[in-house]
Amino acid sequence: MDFATLKTFKPAEYEQAATGYRAAGDAASAAKDAILDRISAGIRKQLTGKTANAALTELGELAKNFHYAQTECGLAAAALDGFAFDMAAAKRKLEAAIEDAAADGCTVNPDGSVSYPAGRKPGAEKDTEGGTVTGSSLPGTPTSDALDRQAANIHPNPYFGKAHAYADRVAEAVRDAGEADGRWAPKLRALKADDDLKVSDRDWADTRSDASGVQEAGKSYLDSLPQPPKDGAPKDNAAWWKKLSPEERAAWVSLRPDTVGGLDGLPSPVRDEANRMVLAGKQGEYQLKLDAIPPEPLHTYRMIPGANGIPVRIDNPEWIEWRNTYGARHDALQSSVDGMKSIQKRLGATGERGLPEAYLLGFSPEGNGRAIVANGNPDTAAHQAVYVPGTTSKLGSVGGDIDRMGNLWRVAAAQDKGPVSTITWLGYDAPQDIVFDSPFSHYANDGAPAYNRFMDGLDVSHTGDSEPHRTAIGHSYGTTLIGSAARQGDLNADDVVLAGSPGVQVPKAEQMDVPKGHVWNEEADGDPVPDIGRYGHGGTDWDGPWAIPSDQRFGAHQMDTDTEGHSDYWDENTLSLRNQAHVVVGQDDQVRMKAPPVNWGQLK
Repeated sequence: MDFATLKTFKPAEYEQAATGYRAAGDAASAAKDAILDRISAGIRKQLTGKTANAALTELGELAKNFHYAQTECGLAAAALDGFAFDMAAAKRKLEAAIEDAAADGCTVNPDGSVSYPAGRKPGAEKDTEGGTVTGSSLPGTPTSDALDRQAANIHPNPYFGKAHAYADRVAEAVRDAGEADGRWAPKLRALKADDDLKVSDRDWADTRSDASGVQEAGKSYLDSLPQPPKDGAPKDNAAWWKKLSPEERAAWVSLRPDTVGGLDGLPSPVRDEANRMVLAGKQGEYQLKLDAIPPEPLHTYRMIPGANGIPVRIDNPEWIEWRNTYGARHDALQSSVDGMKSIQKRLGATGERGLPEAYLLGFSPEGNGRAIVANGNPDTAAHQAVYVPGTTSKLGSVGGDIDRMGNLWRVAAAQDKGPVSTITWLGYDAPQDIVFDSPFSHYANDGAPAYNRFMDGLDVSHTGDSEPHRTAIGHSYGTTLIGSAARQGDLNADDVVLAGSPGVQVPKAEQMDVPKGHVWNEEADGDPVPDIGRYGHGGTDWDGPWAIPSDQRFGAHQMDTDTEGHSDYWDENTLSLRNQAHVVVGQDDQVRMKAPPVNWGQLK
């Protein structure tokens, strides 16, 4: 980078190029959505068979290509904007130095040197001729500044010191431009794809690397943008987002999708776009790490006496060594990859048995993982249901919880009471061991504030003409979290549905922070969890026994069930599921209640 190049540099040209990349990314995004939410959905609705399945597979691959193009175009636009920002800052320095020099009688030459006129210091008998100086290669350093001051004091021409200062400013601007060019050039060159039509795990992992590179080079650019409120409430997050320009929004989504995707109160389509980028990149990254682990050695099977002719597995030394070296890492990566595949499966299942488009409202593979998946857009839904799973829930097993809310959506939407959105909220660290973890309340207490923020965020992002009807649904330990959310703060819900609850930390339904008569409970035959959890999570007034939602004295509506055990409350074609759906759409009078217990003392 030299003086002439910087002087003629036009940041607007790079900003226009960024606009072009954003337009291309928007077009790719629209094509992806059309494929997943309209074309594929239409095929699922009207066609079946091998040909239809093959078409859906090809369309899915095409959608991946458009999503990849959208992501890379977004990064290219952000990189070009960042480069233009840095170069514009350097050019402003240069232009200011040229203008100030001219006002002071000095001239900046085409090579960046500065000429000064003849002049004399006070007391001198005659002028000292003018000259030309070149700026320091390290302007702004203590040594350079000291030498400049010394030279200016010694030199008999008063313009010499001024010219030297302007020359240093010119050199500093050129240096800044050169550093910006050196930072951005390799990042921009890295934004290129393989010349094939398949988006591989390595391609998606590469987008993570590209994003990191652009983030690193563009720190000053991103820092210059309006920052989201620190620990902001959903309404604060929404206010920040609304004030951003389209270019600023695009930069945040491309450069910090994990930040944008996690902000309660932002529009659901925005969070979905950001979280899909994070999901795709992390899935590629984790799959490559998993593929790098050596294959698990085969087991040895032998026939031994007393085994009734059944081969018995022998853990050979190679397998034991593999387990000790790679086992834990392999299992953790496999679990995360399985969970990410489950989410991707739902994102691509629009139209499958009537399912609406899906929205990924939260995602992280760190720790046990996070995933918040909505069936239908909650921003436009008249009825919202937010389901919290219980003990052993994690990213690797989220597919079952997503399926449960898919089942609930189908039944609730079929009631034709307005748009419905059912949401799986795995936004907390659930206890992972029934014996050693689930008896403790800190998992619920720690996760409850995040649940309350999410529920408040649904209010903020809603765009309907009237307030939505919102139901909090919990299963097992998830009911304990909902109870803690009600106890700790305002539970922004109209109804609460509890299934297989071991207790909700309060002894009365009226303490669940919803209108009176709007707490509903299901306990199926053969479900052992409610009574097992009573003394760990049941509520008490300290002058009576521990109470759980299944107790009549708790005051919840006891809904009838036709399922058995602890895990079947959302099975298809069951009364247990239909009852929940009626609550979700506000059809309280359609709920079938359990027969009250017989009072044997009143029988004759």
